[in-house]
Amino acid sequence: MSDLVRKGAELELTIEKLAFGGKALARIDNFVVFVDRALPGQKVRVRIRRKKSHYAEAQCLQVLSQADHYVPAFCPHFGVCGGCSWQDLPYEQQLVWKQLHVIECLEHLAGLDVAKVEPVLSAPQTTFYRNKMEYTFSDRAWLSAEEIAAKEISYNRSFALGLHVRGAFDKILNIRTCFLQSRRSVEILNEARAWCERSGMPSYTTRDHQGFWRFLIIREGKHTSQMLVHVLTAPHPEQDRVVTSLSDHLLLRFPEITTVVHSVSQKKAQVAVGEASHIIHGPGFIEERLGGMRFQISAHSFFQTNSYGAEELTRTIIRLGDFSGQETVWDLYCGTGSIAICVAPYVQRVVGFEVVEQAVEDANRNRELNGIDNCFFAVGDLNEMTRDLDWVVRHGGLPDVIITDPPRAGMHPRVVRALLEISPQRIIVVSCNPSTLARDLGMLGEDYAITAIQPVDMFPHTPHIECVVGLEKRHR
Repeated sequence: MSDLVRKGAELELTIEKLAFGGKALARIDNFVVFVDRALPGQKVRVRIRRKKSHYAEAQCLQVLSQADHYVPAFCPHFGVCGGCSWQDLPYEQQLVWKQLHVIECLEHLAGLDVAKVEPVLSAPQTTFYRNKMEYTFSDRAWLSAEEIAAKEISYNRSFALGLHVRGAFDKILNIRTCFLQSRRSVEILNEARAWCERSGMPSYTTRDHQGFWRFLIIREGKHTSQMLVHVLTAPHPEQDRVVTSLSDHLLLRFPEITTVVHSVSQKKAQVAVGEASHIIHGPGFIEERLGGMRFQISAHSFFQTNSYGAEELTRTIIRLGDFSGQETVWDLYCGTGSIAICVAPYVQRVVGFEVVEQAVEDANRNRELNGIDNCFFAVGDLNEMTRDLDWVVRHGGLPDVIITDPPRAGMHPRVVRALLEISPQRIIVVSCNPSTLARDLGMLGEDYAITAIQPVDMFPHTPHIECVVGLEKRHR
């Protein structure tokens, strides 16, 4: 086996399954080989890219025999673009594998009872479901084989605006078609790319941190059709004139754009957040609706990127909450308040906690927008607030139910300890990462029993899966 599996070796393998994270898995004499871009049931020829002590990673060179569960990808950028890596897997099969990945993580990482893992709730819409897309400028364009072969057409390798190439952080693919946000969003992208290239201002580069154009972010309200274009650049003496000219051009071509924002960032890290922002056109936000509630989303607001899926997620939280109307609920990592505000009509009061001050400002604005008077938001660390007994009393006392929706890294152990000290009757955990979910549930398991585990598909054609878990305090 060790002679066969070595870096650079080419092998024929039969794919057994899809592993957590989306890569395919094959074995040679029980030695695991992870294969990029392959499906269960395929026989493939691969090249070993790296070998570790317990596994190897390989690149798929050729499909020798096709899997029964295979469908042609519908996007021409499939395989090169870093998104939508499961387009060639039927959607029903995607749901099967996502449920299996939840089961494997909870069982193997935390030894939990997985009998309560329900079938995945399918996405209400499997294409054009995102309300936000973030595109990156680059001076290193990735050209497809077709573009390179089309010698009669001139392609500019030094200017790109699109998405990252699969497995290459420093190369950007000029997206011409995309099935994630909307057709109009891609039209705006293509028009903005052409204008910015003609402007003569260069793309920002992370190699020497020079250049002007950095990011183009498009947000749209799926239920309102409002559109926000957010342009991020490096500082430049002509920045206001140039970006205003871009805005004027886009507004003339796309009158459905309701607001345009320009942000400037001097940070070397390629993160689409600006230190200073200026509204060029419109109110500076768009409006979206979830579960009958209205939400204002500004350029830097956090909001669930799948509006349709977010409605399904909120309905699941309310169902597992089984609220009587008398509960005090705390919503941790509340962001701009979407969960808290949607839950508020079903309970006596909700208190949302968030460490980002801007998010709390957005949450309070959204609360007022919906006329919600039993919902409060607080800036700060949960563990510190619970030690202020006067604050707890002022906000309705200790909670009967806690909803926690942490980032992919999961809850900080300090937060878990605070949950155990507060000891609510019920906890509802929302997670976008089954592996950190398993860790967090393991820490809560001695005091809380799992009542339900409901996966919710928020991101079709990707390996990502959201979970809502109901927990009940154990009686001793």
